[in-house]
Amino acid sequence: MTLASLMVFAAALFVAAASPGPGIAAIVARVLGRGMSGAFAFTAGIALGDIVWLTVAVMGLAALAEVFHGVFVAVKYAGAAYLLYMAWKMWSAPAVARDLAEAPPREHPGKLFLAGLSVTMGNPKVMVFYLALLPNIIDLRGLTALGYAELVGVTASVLAVVFAGYILLAARARSLFTSARAVRNMNRGTGIVMAGAAAMIATR
Repeated sequence: MTLASLMVFAAALFVAAASPGPGIAAIVARVLGRGMSGAFAFTAGIALGDIVWLTVAVMGLAALAEVFHGVFVAVKYAGAAYLLYMAWKMWSAPAVARDLAEAPPREHPGKLFLAGLSVTMGNPKVMVFYLALLPNIIDLRGLTALGYAELVGVTASVLAVVFAGYILLAARARSLFTSARAVRNMNRGTGIVMAGAAAMIATR
């Protein structure tokens, strides 16, 4: 692929990934509620979901995805259910002032990775980008194996930059909440954001 094509793809992906949506809402809400612990595994799952949808588009499997519509609907609701579960956990978390520098209880990285993957696989914004917009940006019919590898590399790089930016901003914001009242408001606010992200996934 030409450098110009990769740059156009990178720019379009950056705008799409950085714009608010269920995935970004989930990342920000999770970091606000739980801190940096587990953020890498969760966002790695989200990024893999993007690469899966990219692969589906490159292989021309949009029609196949339509055939297995029920599977994708099930994954979509699984992702929404996880976000609702996280929303409830955050809403009902104890409103006790704590040292936010302390490490929160660890969650299994594999569980977080699969949760992030399910969120992206059911995210309508991601589906639209790769299945509807990508073919207008890149000529997928003449794409070689090397070209596909380049797209995967660009996708991973762009998402790493976007997600890292949101994680750092959310972690910075989290450090400002030190009183019991602030912690309660943060927990409930992030719970509402997470529930909203679940609703966005489930209803689109």
